[in-house]
Amino acid sequence: MSDQTVWITGASSGIGAALAREWAGRGARIVMSARDEERLRQVADDLETETLVLPFDVRDEAAMRAATGEAIGWHGVDVFVANAGISQRSAAVDTAMQVYRDIIEIDLTAQIAATQALLPHMVERGSGRLLFISSIAGKVGVPMRTAYCAAKFGLIGYADALRAELSQSGIGVHVVCPGSVATNVSRNALAADGTPRGRSDKVIDNGIAADEAAKRIVDAVELNSREIIVAEGMEEAMGELRRTPDQLFDQVAAMVAGGYMERMKEDG
Repeated sequence: MSDQTVWITGASSGIGAALAREWAGRGARIVMSARDEERLRQVADDLETETLVLPFDVRDEAAMRAATGEAIGWHGVDVFVANAGISQRSAAVDTAMQVYRDIIEIDLTAQIAATQALLPHMVERGSGRLLFISSIAGKVGVPMRTAYCAAKFGLIGYADALRAELSQSGIGVHVVCPGSVATNVSRNALAADGTPRGRSDKVIDNGIAADEAAKRIVDAVELNSREIIVAEGMEEAMGELRRTPDQLFDQVAAMVAGGYMERMKEDG
């Protein structure tokens, strides 16, 4: 990774900050984005590598596109990690519709927009890796997380379809499905009225350490794993039960190699 640049959104804490530390330890340059510039710089100051801090709110598409141009102009982007997100802790019957709109915009639509902005750069170079941080809740419907599950399921669908489209391009697409990781995810989760929950879950507090999760993720990316489950116990079992077989990924990629997209364009 000594000549590689990794751009991570949601890099001010949790899994994002841990991924920055892990990749920096392997010699990569790190571009870091999140809303809180001060926290980003605190993380960046501890990294023994070259860093670029690009703070913005993922919902601000103009700011995101400006950051994309700056990141590309810095050293180019070899790895992009769509990690920014927010969770939920509320029953569907109690949840305001605005909570669904907010979570889907942050966890799904904004991640797609950021990828779409960066994609021409990677396609032109003919190389790169795209990582989408979904969740076990993107594979299995989990109570009290209907909005979060909808967004994370959707993120996997976008990533899987994009992987097939890019299968002849030299660009790798990886989906990461963490289970409980010891971060502030449940403390920052939205309640039924859209306010922060303000307290954590025991299962999260006792989850995998963020630095350990990051190491597992980066190791799996280096092995070119397309779907990466980072969980333990029952969560791991659920994720493995719903894991997409590699044979299916290969089958869809073979459709693209066989001219499927060209035929679809001609039929249109």
